[in-house]
Amino acid sequence: MNVTTLRMVDRWVGIPLTFLLTCLRALTEWTRDGGSGPVRSLLFVKLAEQGSTVLACGAIRRAIRMVGRENVHFLVFEENRFILDALGLIPQRNVVAIRNGSLMTTLASAMVAVAKLRWLRLDAAVDLEFFARASAGFAYLSGAARRVGFHSRGGDGPYRGDLMTHRLVYNPHLHTAQVFEVMVEALNHPREHFPAFGMAAPPMGRAAVPRFSPGPDEIEAMKARIGEVTGLPHVPPMILLNANCSDLLPLRRWESANYVSLARRLLDRYPHLVVGFTGAPAERGPVEALVGQVGSDRCVSFAGRTTLRELLILYSLSQVLVTNDSGPAHFAVLTPVDVITLFGPETPRLFGAPSERSHVIWAATVCSPCVNAYNNRLLTCRNNLCMQRISVDEVFARASEVLERRMVAGREPAVHAA
Repeated sequence: MNVTTLRMVDRWVGIPLTFLLTCLRALTEWTRDGGSGPVRSLLFVKLAEQGSTVLACGAIRRAIRMVGRENVHFLVFEENRFILDALGLIPQRNVVAIRNGSLMTTLASAMVAVAKLRWLRLDAAVDLEFFARASAGFAYLSGAARRVGFHSRGGDGPYRGDLMTHRLVYNPHLHTAQVFEVMVEALNHPREHFPAFGMAAPPMGRAAVPRFSPGPDEIEAMKARIGEVTGLPHVPPMILLNANCSDLLPLRRWESANYVSLARRLLDRYPHLVVGFTGAPAERGPVEALVGQVGSDRCVSFAGRTTLRELLILYSLSQVLVTNDSGPAHFAVLTPVDVITLFGPETPRLFGAPSERSHVIWAATVCSPCVNAYNNRLLTCRNNLCMQRISVDEVFARASEVLERRMVAGREPAVHAA
């Protein structure tokens, strides 16, 4: 199912389902205290959006300090688990994945996942989604006695039932990485205290994210792949352009013509540079058309030619990535590449990647950010002026600055083998 279908299911199935589960909870938990004693095992629920999983690194580390690495589990859609495996923070066997195919396939896989979670006899569940109903339902059905998540109070968010024991109020003034850490810490406090929570916000500096470390054979295989695509006997200096983002939020797209113009200007200024366009397999045709418009043998397409893991290796062998605000902007920070992210309908103040190699361009128009947790990231805008205000001149200047800074510092891509 695509994102649009998932949203429809979350609304039309999720609302009555969370209401029924809330009624069930009222009948079965009215005498319970929401769990007692120390938390010994913990589940994170984050079904979609690979980039947000990177922002959860601090929360995962906090959970590991609380219960131990072997006792932290994660529920995710199958196509999004790769980033958890790349992070390497928890054992791969602790990731429970739901297959996202047809409606029946997804429902059947979800039932199997719930059975696995209940078998684990979890103490706590942390719902990292903001106001999705499905994740709230999974947190409750996991069987965890303590459940942390956001709760709609007085219409300040979409209805998702009353399934949490520790009901938090979403704070739109905290970075998402801070929010996730707060959710884990909430487990150490009595549920009666909420929504009031006197914890000071975790410090938000340049958080240390794990360094992605591929195997030596993987590195050599990617070098060979680069040689096949570029026709060069060595790995050249490369700038990668991610010209598309998922159908989750089309308003985040920067015009394809801008990427074509940017590629031409970079190639004109740096005669030894190769520009590589990236993209998913479904984007291979459109991306190759963009490469054709650039009209240079130093402009190539990697779209559909790599797995997601191989894409991280490609980042590791490149100098700069220019991308819309999407998954690659976040999981590229696991590698040595410098990332220039173009923000529009959302704000880097909440979703900027936590890395010193992350560089943000944001027009900050008065209507941006218009996408937030309260409106379930849905809006009626059809004219993304926030992205149109970002000029090719501005992106070219920033890319040149970052690239030349790397050249002066002698920073070659430093990919480390596991």
